[in-house]
Amino acid sequence: MNSWLFFLIKEKPLHLCALEPQYLKKMTFKEKIYSHYTQMVQDRIDVFRDMITNLTEDSKNDAKGSAGDKHETALSMMHIEQEKLTTKLKEAIEQKAILDKIDPLKITENIVLGTLVKANGIYLYVSVALPKITIDGINVIALSPQSPLGAHLMGNKTGFQFEINKTHYTIESVE
Repeated sequence: MNSWLFFLIKEKPLHLCALEPQYLKKMTFKEKIYSHYTQMVQDRIDVFRDMITNLTEDSKNDAKGSAGDKHETALSMMHIEQEKLTTKLKEAIEQKAILDKIDPLKITENIVLGTLVKANGIYLYVSVALPKITIDGINVIALSPQSPLGAHLMGNKTGFQFEINKTHYTIESVE
């Protein structure tokens, strides 16, 4: 949808030009998928950072007014939780780094990192293993190139057929 720029001259509109600012540009299906997954991973990173910060603050505050075995147990539990969150944060940062390598505008014949594949009516986004999402009413599964299905897809083209766990797959489209 274009936005039109009008100037009023003598109370009559004069059409000068049709402008389509970058932010009004319609995103392709693949761009929407990329944007959604990138935002999902960034949100996870932000949540983990906030949780780690809150645990750090809680442990500092708890250290000021407590002593004894209960205190030591509580601090140990906070430390264990902080280590778990730090591990999850590192995983999310690694996922974000992989997504940052993807150019959502790039279309190739062969399946590579960042390719949107339709196989057996299922949309597969070759990127990192993330939860299934729905974009424009269509389900999309993000999978890692290292996964069994991802490994079979990598480097292949539309029309390629293969089988995994007694399920036959046909690549219908690649973008």
